[in-house]
Amino acid sequence: MNIKYIILSFLCAVALSARSQELKCNVTVNADQIDGSNKQMFQTLQQSISDMLNNTRFTGLVFAENERIDCNLMIIINSVTTDGLADASFQVQSRRPVYGTTYSTPLLNIKDNDCAFAYQEYDRLDYQPNQFTTNLVALLSYYAYLIIGYDCDSYSRLGGTPYFQVCENIVSAAQSASIDATELKGWKAFGNNRNRYALINNIMDEAFKDYRNYVYDYHRLGLDEMATNTANGRAKIAGGIGVLREANRARPATYVIATFLDAKNDEIIQIFKKGTTTEKKQVVEILGDVDPTRISQYETINE
Repeated sequence: MNIKYIILSFLCAVALSARSQELKCNVTVNADQIDGSNKQMFQTLQQSISDMLNNTRFTGLVFAENERIDCNLMIIINSVTTDGLADASFQVQSRRPVYGTTYSTPLLNIKDNDCAFAYQEYDRLDYQPNQFTTNLVALLSYYAYLIIGYDCDSYSRLGGTPYFQVCENIVSAAQSASIDATELKGWKAFGNNRNRYALINNIMDEAFKDYRNYVYDYHRLGLDEMATNTANGRAKIAGGIGVLREANRARPATYVIATFLDAKNDEIIQIFKKGTTTEKKQVVEILGDVDPTRISQYETINE
């Protein structure tokens, strides 16, 4: 086993005192829909967000430069009021390398349409642990910890728990903050089962513990083993995939399962196109049950 992966598994299980930046995030702010605005402001915003995400130490974990988590954040500005309240959507993606290959597997691919925030050019974006400063900082911090949590869950069983707990704290702080009703939307506990509150609530729900263990099995015992034994790695992924259906039946239309398949559906299809007849039948049946809107895509596994 590659020593890098052993080290990363250990680091995600135990927070250490030495620290370095965790994220390697490519940030894009798209304000094409805004006419006649100060375009320089959005360039400043983009640079400020990039600086915050890439220069902030969010945890006590140790990351070498080449181990930082690859991720993308695209912010699409839909409108801006005269007093600087922006209505925006966030597209958040992250990935991690697969042992013994040049391939990086997607971990997150989330579109969040409820990302309103107040901003004036040159506003400081400083993350302060256990303190709500602005909604924009809360949004960025939430997704930073979500990315780190997903990465750690893929390297060690339930390794992301400390970082998901920070996400919970950020949600609670935002719900209690004195912010505009538009800014509050994505943090609300009710009214939308696919928002930031719903996602972290799912992740931390004991009912989804088996699903989170499967995330580890999928990556460490499945994908990471496929470089040396493709059949065994694929069999491990197939053997546990039923947990997606179990979780979905326990909590129908659950957001956390939807986010897994939003990130993984293409990858799963490619993995099982070369699977055994039994694996193909099992996977197509389960995924068709859990994610019926993509059944035609899953059925290409049998081609």
